Amino acid sequence: MTATASPPLDTAAVRARIDAVLRNFLHEKARAGTERRLPADVTEAVAAFLFAGGKRIRPMFCVLGWQAGGGAGVPHEIVRAAASLEMFHASVLIHDDIVDDSDTRRDQPTVHRRYGTAAAILIGDFALAWSDELLHNAGLSDDRLAAALPVIDRMRDEVGYGQYLDLLTTGRPTSDVNQAMEIIRYKTSAYTVERPLQLGAALAQAGGNVAPALSAYARPLGEAFQLQDDLLGVYGDPALTGKSNLEDLRNGKHTVLLALALRQANSDESERLRRLVGDPRLDETGAATCRELLTMLSRRRVEQMIRERWMQAQRALNRAPFPPEAVAALRHFADALVTRAV
Repeated sequence: MTATASPPLDTAAVRARIDAVLRNFLHEKARAGTERRLPADVTEAVAAFLFAGGKRIRPMFCVLGWQAGGGAGVPHEIVRAAASLEMFHASVLIHDDIVDDSDTRRDQPTVHRRYGTAAAILIGDFALAWSDELLHNAGLSDDRLAAALPVIDRMRDEVGYGQYLDLLTTGRPTSDVNQAMEIIRYKTSAYTVERPLQLGAALAQAGGNVAPALSAYARPLGEAFQLQDDLLGVYGDPALTGKSNLEDLRNGKHTVLLALALRQANSDESERLRRLVGDPRLDETGAATCRELLTMLSRRRVEQMIRERWMQAQRALNRAPFPPEAVAALRHFADALVTRAV
């Protein structure tokens, strides 16, 4: 008997289902809060943050991991588990904006600008706790939940250490490309692509060859995603990205773009970059000088690194033990992640 291939994943429909889970969850939280006469600020702030934008990348990768692991359809409990990743992502970003003292996110004032730093810390904590609640109340069987938790634990450790490494190096630009790549791997790559995919595969109780195949695809793609994000942080149009293109320069973020530039720069170029990058008073004129130097010294190499990693991810799919529809969807997502406009 010939097996029938599963239909292609309707990504728009899955995103709509993820959004519905998040809306319903927050609606219930707001209703319960009203009954207890608790402040509405918390649920309103989290809802405003979640629905101001975002592509639901992490929950979509969770669903793709489920599909790659042989999961049938997209059951409601898998959507709820996937939605927990978006709630966790909200917590990370709310706290990250506090650390970076960011003014905007998704073309809106950051939570700490709107509510104050202390309130934003607590609101981010609520989102973190609620991500757990979504996962544990998703309706997963005991064995599926047991398979999921180690992936979640590792993901949270990795992003926490990535944030801390980023904090330690911000404002201290160096030519250490390896250190900049380490930050990418911990802060972004694992928790954006690899762990969400592995979470979906774990929920599907996939065979032992699926997780390494997912990693072979996810690691280079996650790196490419952050390298592209670093370009957007310097060259992006704020009207399109929803965030400043001065902030990374003002904060002195230790990016691969900057590390490569410092490695290639002569003494005069290095002195100018070190003087300008990390200056909290950096204006558009100074930023334009930085962009000129970075374009001359390192932008082309970073773009090449993005292409190389995209190709590596695509090649990994050539030998992956995934259903054809999962391979097709993963190829599409690889394209989408590395073609965001600078």
